[in-house]
Amino acid sequence: MRIWSLLLFAFPLLGIANEPILPLEPITGLNADKVSLGRALFFDKRLSRGDQVSCASCHQLPSHGADVKPLSRGVNNALGELKTPTVYNAALNIRQAWDGRAQSLYDQVDSPILNPKEHDMTWPEVVAKLNQDKVLVAQFAKVYSRGITPHTVKDAIATFEESLITLNAPFDLWLKDSSVKLPESVIAGYELFKRYGCISCHQGRNVGGNMFARMGTFGDYFGDRNTPIKKADFGRFNVTGNEQDRFVFKVPSLRLASKQAYFFHDGSHTSLESAIEAMARYQLGRKIPDTDMQKLVAFINSLAGHHHEMDLERQNEE
Repeated sequence: MRIWSLLLFAFPLLGIANEPILPLEPITGLNADKVSLGRALFFDKRLSRGDQVSCASCHQLPSHGADVKPLSRGVNNALGELKTPTVYNAALNIRQAWDGRAQSLYDQVDSPILNPKEHDMTWPEVVAKLNQDKVLVAQFAKVYSRGITPHTVKDAIATFEESLITLNAPFDLWLKDSSVKLPESVIAGYELFKRYGCISCHQGRNVGGNMFARMGTFGDYFGDRNTPIKKADFGRFNVTGNEQDRFVFKVPSLRLASKQAYFFHDGSHTSLESAIEAMARYQLGRKIPDTDMQKLVAFINSLAGHHHEMDLERQNEE
C-alpha cells in the first residue's frame, strides 16, 4: 500500500487520467418512478414500530445526508451505537455500514428495519402496514408487478439512494477543466493531501469508501479516547469474526466531510481540523503544522458537491 501511495502522489498534475481522485458524474438509467416511490418510502415513518422514525430521521437530506447529532435515536428514543454515515454518494461505496455488513444499498435496508434500536420491525409487519394504503398500493403496482413485498420496498429505497450523487464540487470542476480557477490554498492542500499519504486511503470518485482500514495504525486510538471500548468499536470483526478485523472500519468518503458535525464511527470529534489531526496521528504517525492544516481543510471543502435534496426544508414525514 505504501509503494502504491508513493506512486500516486508522484504523478504530476497532467490531467484527470493521472489523478487518484476522479470527478463524480450523474447517475443515468434509473427508473424515475422507482426513484419517486423510493423517496416516499425514505420519508415514511410507517416503516418503523409505532410510526416513530423514518430513514430520513437519521439520514437528514438537508443536513447533508447524515444526522446532526453524534449518535442517532430510533424507536422509543433508543440510542444508536454508531454515527450515522451520509447517504449521499453511498452508492459508490464498496460495501455499506461502517463495518461493511451489507454488500449493497439494497441489502442495507434490512439493517435499520430489523434493528430493535432503529425501526424495530419485521418485514411481514412492514408489508401489512403499507398494504393498508390504497394509494401506495397503486403506486407500487405501477412499478412492480408483484406489488408490495420486502424485495420491492428494498429495491425502491435503494434506487432512490442511488440517485443521491452530489455534483459540481469545485474540485471536480477543476479536474474536468484545468482552466477553472481554484484558490491556491485548495491546490496546495491537494498536494499536501497526497504528500502526507492521505491519498492512500482516500481516493477514487468518492475520495474514500472503497477500502477498509484499522483504526489506530500508529497509536492506540481507543486507549487514548478515554471511554470504554464497546462492541461497536470492534468494527469489521463483528461481521467476519476474524481477529485481524478487530478495530477495522470502512474508510469514509470525504466528499461531504466539511459539512459534517461529527466525525468517525463513534462521533467523537466535532471539527474537521480535529479529525484531520487525529487521522494524521493515528493513521500516519504525523503531526500537521497549522499552516498545512488550513490548506488541507480548504482542499476538503472543495470536494463538497450539491444535490437538489439539500435545498429542501426538513420534510414533514408521513
